[in-house]
Amino acid sequence: MSIMVRAAVREDVAALVRLRLANAERHIQLDPAVYRLPDADVVRRHFEDVLSGGSDVLIFVAEVDGGIAGMAELVPLPDPPEHQIAVPRRAADVHTVVLDGYRGRGVGKALLREAERAASERGVSTIYAGILTLNQNAVRFYASAGFGPRGTMLRKELGKPAPD
Repeated sequence: MSIMVRAAVREDVAALVRLRLANAERHIQLDPAVYRLPDADVVRRHFEDVLSGGSDVLIFVAEVDGGIAGMAELVPLPDPPEHQIAVPRRAADVHTVVLDGYRGRGVGKALLREAERAASERGVSTIYAGILTLNQNAVRFYASAGFGPRGTMLRKELGKPAPD
């Protein structure tokens, strides 16, 4: 199996939409209270905007046997404001999606390697991968690529506000 990773182009939009929706479906199975299936037209417009140069987001696709098997998005993060205590550093979030039939075959590793290369070229010193704890496959994937804990994020569902 030959894997070719390249920058996404406008002709990839339909495949990118399929990947985003497939990723949403997997995440909805993990936690339907947190994840949703976005509208395909909204997703399409997002990718068209990104690929037309409308943002700093970089998108890479992995081609296998002439088809798109996965994608990686590299999303630059803003520096913390002057009033916060965090040391400013160039950072980005990375989101990797690989279709079910291609998992465990090196597609995700190839995508992540290209995202890391591109980030480094742009002066990014830290890449974050936000993963739902329940998604143990993703936790193992990123850990095997050298990602470690960033901290602990906690949440508390507040519900609807009481009427006045």
